[in-house]
Amino acid sequence: MPDPNPAALAFLLTRRSRPAKTLTGPVPTREALMPMLEAALRSPDHGKLEPWRLIVLERTALQRLAALVPETGDRLGRSAEEIAKARDQFAKGDLAVAVIEVQKASPKIPTIEQTYSAGAVCLALLNAALASGWGANWLSGWASHDRDFATKALALEPHERIAGFIHIGTETNVPPERPRPDPAKIISWVSE
Repeated sequence: MPDPNPAALAFLLTRRSRPAKTLTGPVPTREALMPMLEAALRSPDHGKLEPWRLIVLERTALQRLAALVPETGDRLGRSAEEIAKARDQFAKGDLAVAVIEVQKASPKIPTIEQTYSAGAVCLALLNAALASGWGANWLSGWASHDRDFATKALALEPHERIAGFIHIGTETNVPPERPRPDPAKIISWVSE
């Protein structure tokens, strides 16, 4: 018979990301952030490749990334509104963790599984922050998918890419619950 953890299941059934634009200080100290980072690193990792790494971005670093967005947006032909929104993601942040996917050569582990593992790290960090009582949100956006931005902003190597930015802070308001998928419409059972 399994040993259930009702509190963990209740958390997962009610978890809700907090919009990054509603997060403010204070943010977790380095000491308070470490258990969240360690929880994220317990994500599924087929082959024990560790196809990811984390970069903790404090306020000054986020400001530097914000300053890179307009140049990137102009080069990519983005509208002024798109540029402002992407810039604000960094400019208004106090703490974010960049989850970096690090593709590693493996004869056994397909690259797609490494991508999934990096996504699992993003979700695990998001949930660890929420479970720790902080507001948190997982964002990416067009700038983060641009190779030049990734190289200038975070000095990423060619085999690395940004899986997401997990913004963490104090929530200023609780967002309303959003519509959730209807399980009956998207779950099927196969018994034969």
